[in-house]
Amino acid sequence: MKSEPLEISSKSKLTNRILTVIFSVISVIYVLPIVIVIMNSFKFNEYVNSATFAFPNSVSFSGFKNYVHGMTFGNYPFYNSVLFSFTITVLSTILILLCTSMCAWYLARVDNLLSKVIYYLCVFSMVVPFQMVMFTLSKTADTLGLDTPLTIPIIYLGFGAGLAVFMFFGFVKSMPIEIEEAASIDGCGPLRTFFGVVLPMMKPTIISVGILEIMWIWNDYLLPYLVLDKRIYMTIPIHIQYLQGSYGSVDLGAVMALIVLSIIPIIIFYGICQKHIIKGVMTGAVKG
Repeated sequence: MKSEPLEISSKSKLTNRILTVIFSVISVIYVLPIVIVIMNSFKFNEYVNSATFAFPNSVSFSGFKNYVHGMTFGNYPFYNSVLFSFTITVLSTILILLCTSMCAWYLARVDNLLSKVIYYLCVFSMVVPFQMVMFTLSKTADTLGLDTPLTIPIIYLGFGAGLAVFMFFGFVKSMPIEIEEAASIDGCGPLRTFFGVVLPMMKPTIISVGILEIMWIWNDYLLPYLVLDKRIYMTIPIHIQYLQGSYGSVDLGAVMALIVLSIIPIIIFYGICQKHIIKGVMTGAVKG
């Protein structure tokens, strides 16, 4: 009888070691493409194709020439692309977080047929492929004048509302309504109750939704490409694509360099905030 717990413990340790090895291999597989991109960003262009998986050496090492070339290539400065990507990402994320959190709170607290229909429409929107609506969307955006970095966040609000409302709705359902009732007894109106009581309690889900939306919008290529006037506005993904296809050649070294520059901010941001993702998702999934 005494040897049985030891046997179970040894099996558990063996299982943990096997799982550690498996997940370590999976982690390496996921990280490997990023490492390859970083390595090739420091190689001369001819060595990116001929020695893709080799570390830069004294012959292939180009220093920061690819970075300089990528940022100064053509007539469109790279810092403009960074500015437009940053503006679109920040404005879109703020708009999505504010509007969807208020919408989810209303839908969760007002129990009628209309609120249920709106909620399920938001959930259904998550399964609609972007390709089904991209041509009509492009025409509509042009007609309504939504083709600038200051107006395209309205379009992102439509596409990002489904997931955000779903997560906020689940979180609000898990919140005790007595807190809001107490605020109402103290004289708080709906807006004051939301911004003073509900919104601070939503912090874990706000961070989770914000991280997911920022990663999506910052890296998005297709929607800005279809909507924005590329002669005036270029986001970072569009700038990289322009570098690939210009003048009939592809400078892979410069492309890799710009890819590295584009992922550094989002990796830093994700590394700082990643602990809140699972917490927010778990909290929002308690009820729904």
